[in-house]
Amino acid sequence: MDQLFQAYRARRLILFVGAGVSMGLGLPSWRQLVDHMAQELGFDPDIYRTFGSDLTLAEFYRITKGQIGPLRSWMDREWHSPTTDISKSRIHELIATSNFDLIYTTNYDRWIERAFEHHKRPYTKIASVGDLTAATSDKTQIVKFHGDFDDDTSIVLDETSYFERLEFESPLDIKLRSDVLGRSVLFIGYSLTDINIRYLFFRLANLWKKSSRGAPQPMSFIFSPRPNPVQEAALAQWNIQMISSAGDDPGKGLVQLLEQFR
Repeated sequence: MDQLFQAYRARRLILFVGAGVSMGLGLPSWRQLVDHMAQELGFDPDIYRTFGSDLTLAEFYRITKGQIGPLRSWMDREWHSPTTDISKSRIHELIATSNFDLIYTTNYDRWIERAFEHHKRPYTKIASVGDLTAATSDKTQIVKFHGDFDDDTSIVLDETSYFERLEFESPLDIKLRSDVLGRSVLFIGYSLTDINIRYLFFRLANLWKKSSRGAPQPMSFIFSPRPNPVQEAALAQWNIQMISSAGDDPGKGLVQLLEQFR
């Protein structure tokens, strides 16, 4: 924990925000998204889910429909219900009012941006290479690593777009590679079994080994709702330290962690 807070005080800590943070707002789950795709395509949702992984099912939707525009529009509406009150989310308040210079998120929704706006904190949203020209040192950069609802082409949703992201050669990938060198990363809102984020851990660790010329890699961290010795050992080989909640409520545990940055 000392290393974590030292990195934060030195303004060398990147916050990486996953779907678990937005789920507390009552956003639809991936299962609900897949069920909607099934209904749009005329399938029984229970049967459709047996045909492949979520990414493959999204791939089939894109192939069949020829685009993801209608699905993106539905997601945008469902993810941004007018009944959702961002002012009541303590987690989003702490994210917006802490002093993180750089926030990456794999979430498509706009709730981090809306939290910054609600708490009157300046930010720059970066979802494409064109946004990089607007980035300034006096505003928090919010990097939409898997795309943004304002641009259909930026959204990483189906199998093809995920495979392209795993090549790690897009402009945002190059930015991430530059940003993480010499910085620590704190991952929150991620499942430890998410193969996509684990592959990201692996690539970042290898990137550091190839680029550091023997310098020690800064420690990175991931918040977990509960202790897991198996995952802790696996992540340690990539220089990622697990921070576990002491209680049974993962949301409360994450709030307690973020409050320490204040």
